[in-house]
Amino acid sequence: MEIPGLASRNYQYVLALVFAIEEINKNPHLLPNLSLGFDLQNVFNDHQVLEGPLTWLTGLKRTLPNYTCRRQSESVAVLTGAAASIPSKLGTLSDLYRFPQTPYSMCTASCHPGFRKTPQEGKAACCFDCIPCPENEVTNETNMEQCVRCPDHQYTNRQQTRCLQKAVTFLAYDDPLGKALVSGALSLSALSAGVLGLFVRHRDTPIVKANNRGLSYTLLVSLAFCFLSSLLFIGRPNTATCILQQTTFGVVFTVAVSTVLAKTVTVLLAFKMTAPGRRIRWLLVSGAPNFIIPGCTVIQLTLCGIWMGTNPPFIDTDAHSEHGHIIIVCNKGSLTAFYCVLGYLGSLALGSFTVAFLARNLPDTFNEAKYLTFSMLVFCSVWVTFLPVYHSTQGKVMVAIEVFSILASGAGLLGCIFAPKCYIILLNPNRNYLHGFRNKTHFKRKMPS
Repeated sequence: MEIPGLASRNYQYVLALVFAIEEINKNPHLLPNLSLGFDLQNVFNDHQVLEGPLTWLTGLKRTLPNYTCRRQSESVAVLTGAAASIPSKLGTLSDLYRFPQTPYSMCTASCHPGFRKTPQEGKAACCFDCIPCPENEVTNETNMEQCVRCPDHQYTNRQQTRCLQKAVTFLAYDDPLGKALVSGALSLSALSAGVLGLFVRHRDTPIVKANNRGLSYTLLVSLAFCFLSSLLFIGRPNTATCILQQTTFGVVFTVAVSTVLAKTVTVLLAFKMTAPGRRIRWLLVSGAPNFIIPGCTVIQLTLCGIWMGTNPPFIDTDAHSEHGHIIIVCNKGSLTAFYCVLGYLGSLALGSFTVAFLARNLPDTFNEAKYLTFSMLVFCSVWVTFLPVYHSTQGKVMVAIEVFSILASGAGLLGCIFAPKCYIILLNPNRNYLHGFRNKTHFKRKMPS
């Protein structure tokens, strides 16, 4: 059968109609002594909406299969198309001749793959809506009632018709973010080594000798290792790196912050507790501030040992934070232990800040109390900001935030404490002598008289 001008996209509906009528007419038990016929009219534009029905209603060019006895059969119903505008126009004309209508119903539509059927409330069971499958769920056949969820290691394609294998990823050295963090870590580590070389070269100058140059060396070495420890967070994680990440971070930063605490105590003892007759004088002479570093480090090592012995970090996967990828990360194991390590660092930083704040108004030539105060303020600000940001991110971004916090806090200590000294050594060497310091101090003491 050929129907001129019939849109190809509707051809399947015509075939279905013809097939249904032929099957009914073949079965004598369905409509005894009756035969069904049909008349096809093309009404897919406004002109044909009027022309087609008039041709049918006037009886011209009728095509009724199984027409017998030379009698014309009466039309009993009108089937219209799916578009809403055409049935409404055709319905007006059909009503004039009192012909019943059966508009095209969504009940006959098929839900394509990627969709599922949902019954329409209050309508026949054959009436349904086609609803897109939820995220990470698929259907690969038509008219499916339930979507199937993809496994955690797979994800859906855009059409949600099949599951695809997720790619394994991590914060790698060749990622743009990984390259930026590695460059920052190596640059800051090299800068720390450069400042250490500068201090060793000018080790006999007053600005290096002030406030215990041995502590300055220790601080610079620990800062260099702090920056290098961030490299453990980059690359494919394994059991060893997951453990070393946290223990190395906790220990080297404890050494750095406890060194700052020792320097602040040295400043306070040098200017406030060395008057003749005071028993506390022996603390400064005996080098007692230097014992702060090993004491604080042993406490941190104990905390890390308890952590590693009870619930150590381990390799974990994150299959949900990044679409189409499985991210390999290090699970911290015990969050309580992690916050204990971080809280202990915070208490050391707070103690250093308090002591440095008390010594901020002492004679300021070669007195680094103000710089120590500001460095601890920067350090605490970075890690206080780190906590909410860390918990609001996932996957590789979470790792990057932790690495950035390590670099930012270490850079704050390096810049705030040693930048003013490097400026004097390199650009203003006239201030780097003891005679000027003594004259200035003597002048300040004579001012009240």
